[in-house]
Amino acid sequence: MSGVGTVDGRPAPRGVARWTGVRLAAREAWATAGALFVFAVVVRAIAAIAIPFPIPEDTTYYVDVARSLLQGHGLVSDALWSYQTPPLIVPRAAFEVWLPLPTFLAVVPMALLGATFRSAQVAAVAVGSLVPVLVWRLAADVAEEGEMPAGRARVLAVGAGLVAALDPPLVLYGALPDSTMPFAVLALAACLLMARVLRDPRGLSAADPRLLGLGVLLGLTALTRNEALWVALAWAALAWWGLRGEGRRGRLRAIAVPAVVSIAIYVPWMVRDWAAFGTPLPGQALSNALSVRGTDIFAWADPPTLARYLAQGPAALAGVRVQALVHDLVDVLVVPGMPAAVIGLAALVLMRSVRRSAALLPIAAVSAVLYLATSLLFPVATQWGTFLHASGPIQAYLIVPAALLLDRLIERVGGFRGWTRPVAWLGPALLLAVTLPIAVLSVSTFGAQARDTQARYVALRSDLAAAGLLVPGRPIVSDHPIWVADVLATPGLALPQEPVSSVLEISRRFGAAVVVLDASSDGPAWPAAADSPVGRQCLARVPLHGSEAATLEAYRVICP
Repeated sequence: MSGVGTVDGRPAPRGVARWTGVRLAAREAWATAGALFVFAVVVRAIAAIAIPFPIPEDTTYYVDVARSLLQGHGLVSDALWSYQTPPLIVPRAAFEVWLPLPTFLAVVPMALLGATFRSAQVAAVAVGSLVPVLVWRLAADVAEEGEMPAGRARVLAVGAGLVAALDPPLVLYGALPDSTMPFAVLALAACLLMARVLRDPRGLSAADPRLLGLGVLLGLTALTRNEALWVALAWAALAWWGLRGEGRRGRLRAIAVPAVVSIAIYVPWMVRDWAAFGTPLPGQALSNALSVRGTDIFAWADPPTLARYLAQGPAALAGVRVQALVHDLVDVLVVPGMPAAVIGLAALVLMRSVRRSAALLPIAAVSAVLYLATSLLFPVATQWGTFLHASGPIQAYLIVPAALLLDRLIERVGGFRGWTRPVAWLGPALLLAVTLPIAVLSVSTFGAQARDTQARYVALRSDLAAAGLLVPGRPIVSDHPIWVADVLATPGLALPQEPVSSVLEISRRFGAAVVVLDASSDGPAWPAAADSPVGRQCLARVPLHGSEAATLEAYRVICP
């Protein structure tokens, strides 16, 4: 303490003491943030090594487009995975509904280290490792707001950051170069900035760096996932209700400045989409909202329509939303995020201080809007991964209430038992002890799935080449067209879950001669359609000899 309050052994002037203390605190903060980042990098690098192949398919898509960009072909994909957005050509312009920032991030290490999936994982590890740092900062804000003693506050914040470094879904998607972790990082950073604006709105102006920074973060988020819209709407509501003391003009300024900046960042991409697809907006989002079943994203002759959607009736429309709410809560948040997600949700119910925390208000609002909007507006698509890839900020947020609840429990137990030594570390230690084995199991299981998928498609490539059916540039119709395009190095076309007639029409239009089915993804029409009268007449089974291809089926199209 003498270094904070003295200068050359004498009492320091007030200003000097305050300046020195702030400097020491800043130094400690940077050291803590750096240590958490390095620890998270090590954990995610180990996870990345265990995952040799990009699954799910959207991860493959981002990497393949980055490879195309480095090869000088531009933002182009060899996979036509949906027929809802024209022009229907292959290769075709990429990102008709997804967004490009994850690919831009992957391009940097791929340009330096080689255009491989392993290189792309470097960007994923670096970006994903920022999440524990942001969780630490969020927990530190909560501790400061609650006026916790310095030692206890430090344990709470660092403990939350360490848990985030080992949290299973955050680790897993921190090793995959897709949109999940970039969206989580940008949304969390935006929420931290929102909390600072709401806490100290004095002097807000059009040039306020906090508002400008928030606009930049929202603009980059919009280049990552379409759910950026919900983050922006959450801020608009928070600013309107939380800045009432600034008057109507001040509240409008707080909303308009970030909106203008974010739109300015996003407009060039809108222009590109307009030129490539004839619309500046992701028009397929409406089709996804009208889906009756998940495989509607592959529809050819029977695309989603409002009439078909409403024809389900009120009971079915309500039921699918209940299913979506349960799926997104249980299958996306609770089960993958155990134990932190379970304890965090319990804290939201049991602790009034958590529900009323100003520091947590922005991320709580964003989490609620993300969960409800995705589940209610896209009840079918969300069960195919829409909410999963937008859930990173929520998984990270739930760690802080979990740490707070355990801290409160340890404090009460200590008081009841008459403990005289600080034991605040016990809560994070218990949480970490349970989290680590679950994370190891999650990554090892996912890694095994990745190796199995890679082996199947590599064997398929050998079998089709041996049969003379793998012709460069000639498309293959498949229920996994992105993996086909990546491993077989030929265009992949989505297999609609429709009668064989649709597949024959697609084959004639694009010149495809092979249909590939993966038994792990049976749909309502296929593979049964291959055994229909038309299927037996127009599709000839191709023997696959590779043992790894046991779950794959291939057919040669023999009808003209």
